[in-house]
Amino acid sequence: MDSTRNTTLADLHSGEQATITSLGRGSGIQGRLTALGFTPGAKLTVMQNYGRGPLVVALRGARVALGRREAGAIQVLPLPI
Repeated sequence: MDSTRNTTLADLHSGEQATITSLGRGSGIQGRLTALGFTPGAKLTVMQNYGRGPLVVALRGARVALGRREAGAIQVLPLPI
């Protein structure tokens, strides 16, 4: 994965780390993601992403499960390994 380009959280693989750059549009999804701690600048680690079904992400000391639609609304910048 090219660590100089934004991508979505749904595109990351298990074990990858990234910094959140922006959230999808729409007050409903933005409000939900923000309440869960997904804010621009936050660092996260993908704990589980099998390519289908929910993703599990470690963020701010907690593990959060997200649906693929929600994960696709989060733009991230992958961190170098």
